[in-house]
Amino acid sequence: MKTEKQYTEEYVRIGGIEQYLLHYRSKPEDPVLLFIHGGPGQTESFFAFLVEEYAERDYNIVYYDQRGAGKTWLKNKKSRPDMEILKRDLLEIVLYMKKQYVKEKIGIVGHSWGSVLGSMFALEHPEHTLCYIGCGQVINIVENERTGYEILKEAIGKGGNKRDQKKLEKIGVYPPPQFDLKAYRKMGQIRRLQGKYRLAQDFDRTVIDLWRRSPVTGVRDLIPFVTGVSVNMQLMRELMTYDLRKKGSSYQVPVYYVLGEKDSQTPVGISITYLETVQAPEKNLYLISDAGHAPMIDNVEDYRKAVREIVRRVHP
Repeated sequence: MKTEKQYTEEYVRIGGIEQYLLHYRSKPEDPVLLFIHGGPGQTESFFAFLVEEYAERDYNIVYYDQRGAGKTWLKNKKSRPDMEILKRDLLEIVLYMKKQYVKEKIGIVGHSWGSVLGSMFALEHPEHTLCYIGCGQVINIVENERTGYEILKEAIGKGGNKRDQKKLEKIGVYPPPQFDLKAYRKMGQIRRLQGKYRLAQDFDRTVIDLWRRSPVTGVRDLIPFVTGVSVNMQLMRELMTYDLRKKGSSYQVPVYYVLGEKDSQTPVGISITYLETVQAPEKNLYLISDAGHAPMIDNVEDYRKAVREIVRRVHP
């Protein structure tokens, strides 16, 4: 017996190109959240089913593949994103969602790189923003990488694995002074080691397993994961100079951070220190136990509880 699909998919013309949106709908009167994925260039709509299907949910949520990522890239292979283009795309998507769902404001959920776009949107467009929820929150990418490297170095030292110690020594200076393909390869080596020591997402296991189980992806959808770096190279260079603290800490909307307590890819200490400086109508921190950079994968139930509580606070 076939079960009814829990989602709907569509392509919408945003910024002059067809962009992919994945909707998990609740009741029309419920608030709406927009999930902004990480990367850059690494779509996360493929694991939406893990969080949203058959879940107790009193909000509508939309996942979208950014320009240069996922199904959006597959339809627009010549399009190359930069920060300003993606900010314009995001504004247009929010305006589209407000119209489609008949809402005055939309809640923004930003994960990893998506937290860069999400934070800037909340700061610059409070008139459209119900609240901002940051997961794997990026404050300063260079500081994140430097701190994460030191945490990894300590973990390898405690573990006494000499092979991993040699791998770390071979990587050399980290983070590198500028971003290029060589720097990206170093970042990939660091991520694999962080995954091994449960300090970052283990891409080779968890993510690939979710990909295989996802109802919205197939073999063709793997291509953008391979091309993501070259397509988003300009964006990565811009990201290496990004510092949220320079954008300000005065928000006109509620701000909530949902962070994995073990996250060393975007180290929680850096995110919490920034959150302490935030001025907002309301702010709160949700630390997700036994979770790293992707709390929505590592501890689905506690992540869901946190999001549900946030929604109830902003939409009683």
